[in-house]
Amino acid sequence: MKPAGGREIWTFGAYDELRGIDMKVLVLNCGSSTLKFQVIETAAPSSSAGQDRKLARGLIDRIGEEALCTFEAAGSGPYRETVLVRNYDEAVRKVLAWLDSNPAAGIRSLVAVGHRVVHGGERFSASVLIDDEVVETIEALNDLAPLHNPACVSGIRAARSALGSSVPMVAAFDTSFHHTLPEYAATYALPYELSLRHKIRRYGFHGLAHRYSTLRYAEIAAIPLDRVNIVTLHLGNGCSASAVRCGRSVDTSMGFTPLEGLVMGTRSGDLDPAVVGYLCRREHVPVAEVETWLNKRSGLLGLSGRSSDMRDLVEHCGDDARARLAIETFCYRTRKYLGAYLAVLGEADAVVFSGGIGENSSLIREKILTGMEWCGLELDGERNAWVVAAEGRISLSRSRIHAYVIPTDEEALIARDTASIVERIKP
Repeated sequence: MKPAGGREIWTFGAYDELRGIDMKVLVLNCGSSTLKFQVIETAAPSSSAGQDRKLARGLIDRIGEEALCTFEAAGSGPYRETVLVRNYDEAVRKVLAWLDSNPAAGIRSLVAVGHRVVHGGERFSASVLIDDEVVETIEALNDLAPLHNPACVSGIRAARSALGSSVPMVAAFDTSFHHTLPEYAATYALPYELSLRHKIRRYGFHGLAHRYSTLRYAEIAAIPLDRVNIVTLHLGNGCSASAVRCGRSVDTSMGFTPLEGLVMGTRSGDLDPAVVGYLCRREHVPVAEVETWLNKRSGLLGLSGRSSDMRDLVEHCGDDARARLAIETFCYRTRKYLGAYLAVLGEADAVVFSGGIGENSSLIREKILTGMEWCGLELDGERNAWVVAAEGRISLSRSRIHAYVIPTDEEALIARDTASIVERIKP
């Protein structure tokens, strides 16, 4: 199935000629009111991009009320239904029942389940096999990610209850990739004892996306992972940048929470911390109210007063000054982080775009990269316009630093991690 941009985003049976792809993994991604899933057949750890077979996928949206269920399996059209789904236990069981009714999904030969978990705190520096202690530790981190971790824990418990102990499960963390940040990059200049007592540090997020970009770039460039020096820009409704040296994250724009860093759909990104207290006093509201403004009413939405969707802002930027302001602020902040991270790395091979905006908006990429010739990065306008929802280089061949678009595939990465861990524990 191909969208207008031309990228094959959902392929069934395209890799039947491959051998050794025999691990079927169900990947679950629980959001604050959603459950996304994919069934992926992988030969991890030997898989490379494109070698994972996607057998089924779906979404349950608005858990806790009348939910919209959209499912699709190999060889069949989409299935849609609106039905009451009260909690994650019901959501997981509905997914499993639907998969069981579609033989092409391969659920009856399921090897394991991989769960995306947003916050792993200081404890989890890599994907781990789930047991009772792991679940309890993730739950203890709820205060650091109150919108996401409770949903992740609910999804894990629901899957364990439905499938039993015979199906191993793995947690893959969005924070793990950034555990390699050096202490000086991860530390805030707060009273040191307070930081230690309350575990305040830069954790970073979108780690699965940044890690995928790094691994895939190594494949494209045909170089060992420990020689990859790139800046990754994950631009969507949530946005973050990462500086990657020798294949490891050494700095990232999101920090203690996903609020820090770039301008996002509804999040402010960086701002003077004194603004919070100032608004509390002037607007006579509690801190929690200001935090809600910064997370849900700021960013592109707050600047434009129109929309958090970059597509809508691009469509109206010709006649809407605030839409133009939102776009320019977004691109300026991203370019500023790009320049900073090139300085952090000292030398870099490439800049990699991912995420809904990064993968699809040639205009935004152009605005971010225009004027970067000083560092040897020269945009190829024709290539940039052509590479939409597809993988490809968008810089001139003579560039000293190249620019790439690499559509992210976090689910494939989770499936590979899960299969690799399960392979190690086989008797």
